[in-house]
Amino acid sequence: MLIQDIAGKPAPEDDQESLFESGLLDSFALPDLVSAIEKEFATKVPDSDLNPRKFDSIERMDAYLAEHVGG
Repeated sequence: MLIQDIAGKPAPEDDQESLFESGLLDSFALPDLVSAIEKEFATKVPDSDLNPRKFDSIERMDAYLAEHVGG
């Protein structure tokens, strides 16, 4: 899983848990996470979307990808 690869720790079981507030990820990890998402899903995340709120939880990432990648 991407989060585990970036954080070096298991992803939370709760899809709504904040990855940033929990300390699993920090703002320095965001570009790595977005880069991994781009590679995994063959998409490009625009700079205007580089906002921790959009990628704050597994649920938010799923919603973002569903909206922007269709998957």
